[in-house]
Amino acid sequence: MKMLHKFKHVLRLTLLLPLCFLSNLAMASVILQYHHVSEAMPAVTSISPTDFEAHMTHLKQNNFNVISLADMLSKLKQGETLADNTVAITFDDGYKNNYTTAAPILEKFNFPYTIFVNPKMIDEKKSYVMTWQQIRELTKKGATIANHSAEHLYLHQKLENETLAQWQNRIKQDLVQSEARIAQETGHNYKYLAYPYGEFNHELQNIIKELGFIGIGQHSGAVGIDSDFSRLPRFPASGIYANLKTLKTKLKSLPFNIIKLTNSESVTRFSKPSLTMKLEIKDFNKSQFACYVSGQGKANIKWLDNKAAELDEPIFEKRVEISPSKALEKGRSRYNCTAPSISKKGHFYWFSQPWVVK
Repeated sequence: MKMLHKFKHVLRLTLLLPLCFLSNLAMASVILQYHHVSEAMPAVTSISPTDFEAHMTHLKQNNFNVISLADMLSKLKQGETLADNTVAITFDDGYKNNYTTAAPILEKFNFPYTIFVNPKMIDEKKSYVMTWQQIRELTKKGATIANHSAEHLYLHQKLENETLAQWQNRIKQDLVQSEARIAQETGHNYKYLAYPYGEFNHELQNIIKELGFIGIGQHSGAVGIDSDFSRLPRFPASGIYANLKTLKTKLKSLPFNIIKLTNSESVTRFSKPSLTMKLEIKDFNKSQFACYVSGQGKANIKWLDNKAAELDEPIFEKRVEISPSKALEKGRSRYNCTAPSISKKGHFYWFSQPWVVK
């Protein structure tokens, strides 16, 4: 019986291998994130106008499919296949230089873009953000305006003596009212939330799902139809990430098909958090899968499946545990996992797990 079972498994593998390899391969779709387009603002969140135009020139000259974030997410949610090398451009915070500097450059290339704004800060007429009048001008030219919360607080953090229920009500009210204010001024009501500081936890993700929003972080990686729409990744492209040479590699990234994440609570008190991924392996070699820890280099990876288990699980589905070799520093960190594509030369599968160590 054991021999018969093993024979059936091998036969199934032999028959399905060509079909699994040739079908359903990931397409390269990425979201870029910018803040300031200026040489006068803090370097950590800025890109110079010259470098920003160089980014846009690269997209145009290399025939990238630059579409609006709304088009990208709508099609992915519906399970549609996007054209290869699809890119969406986004900005966080709605700074004035988005209006004075970034928008004219984007109009020159006829590229759509999205700006995530904080309505309360606009209503309070903060000097560094755009006015509603300026935002309305950009929407008439094709810009998408979306939600970045009322005033850019750490949404996952509870106030002193605040209960879970009180926190949930406060955050829901913040997001719903901010969305309504954006709709009132621009007519846009996309229900996208860019998490302030890119930070989120499971409880905040649950609120996003309950409200029917899409949650967007600033951890790196590509997006696809199988992505978790409560924690979509973006590639930061400002500050130390503005280098066009490294950006060219990121623009060719592909989304892993991750079936399940375990221990993925990103806000944690554990200084050495381990993450388990169950993922589909069709278009990359397991031996070339590698993960890296912020500021440390290579992570420890351990494949958890044994031969006996493989007989009872779908082919190409494997579990891997990722952990750091030493404790993470307090604050924000990441595990970045990559693997080169077999079918798309020069493309890499890319996944990022953000951490906030308390």
